[in-house]
Amino acid sequence: MAKTVTNKLRTLYIMDALLEKSDENNRLSTKALLEMLEANGITADRKSIYDDIETLQTWGMDILYTKEKPAGYYLASRKFELPELKLLVDAVQSSKFITVKKSRELIKKLESLASAGEAKKLQREVYIADRIKTGNESIYYNVDKLHDAIQANKKISFIYYKWNTDKELVARNNGKPISVSPWSLTWDDENYYMLGFDASSGIVKHYRVDKMQNITLLDESRDGEEAFKDFDLAKFAKNTFGMYGGDLEAVTMEFDNSLIGVVLDRFGTDVIIQKTSEDKFRIRHEAAVSGQFYGWIAGLGTGVKIISPQHVADGFKTYLTDVIAGYE
Repeated sequence: MAKTVTNKLRTLYIMDALLEKSDENNRLSTKALLEMLEANGITADRKSIYDDIETLQTWGMDILYTKEKPAGYYLASRKFELPELKLLVDAVQSSKFITVKKSRELIKKLESLASAGEAKKLQREVYIADRIKTGNESIYYNVDKLHDAIQANKKISFIYYKWNTDKELVARNNGKPISVSPWSLTWDDENYYMLGFDASSGIVKHYRVDKMQNITLLDESRDGEEAFKDFDLAKFAKNTFGMYGGDLEAVTMEFDNSLIGVVLDRFGTDVIIQKTSEDKFRIRHEAAVSGQFYGWIAGLGTGVKIISPQHVADGFKTYLTDVIAGYE
């Protein structure tokens, strides 16, 4: 019995060594594996190494052997390839809604999915410190609670916060809990948002998850099924500038040809382009008209003009007039 247990442990030690230390550029020789086993109090010979490797290959591990120096065994493929892990690390680093502490914890776990040699290529923590990150450590658990509420078809209550000029988060609505039916989570402009139905106003609203605290699942079932039945989350993200709400308007805009890339990045490649001259084109697209929308238009300078509706064009003029007035 003891021998059987030892054989199983030997196979597991070899598997761990291949997962943690091997890749195409870092191979483990039979001698190195024998020394590793001996260091862990397990006696083995070359034949037992061959048998264990064969067992692991049969189980599904893509273990290869090369005679090229340095000769040895290595894990040729993993669940996540290095470029995929780099992509995930970059996503964690750039996410404002994940704290610096939690970012480092997640990246450490991602590193464990690569070999020790490849993990060094993922260790780019120097970029985290200078990025804008939330200080709300509870967001990690808020997301989990929101998913639970959605799956359980329950309303939630929470206290919503905002920043003051002392850089402190203070409760909105005098700290009175808000009751909402959560339906979806979305990631926009590096922030996490919860989209829910507010029964009191009868509309869909969105909330920054890192500004939600004291989330509680209620016994009441969710409202707003009809509102979300045909809800297009991708369209909502395109129409809402900086996740700032506003009246949804079908706005016709004329752009210089040089801004075609900006337009396609913002509204998607399915937007209908109408060429109005050799150097200009128009689009008609729904947008939530707000200060953020006008700010986006202003940022494109003379390369864009709002054609219609007229009240939206007039609103933009007022927006610019108010901005100029602030400098007089």
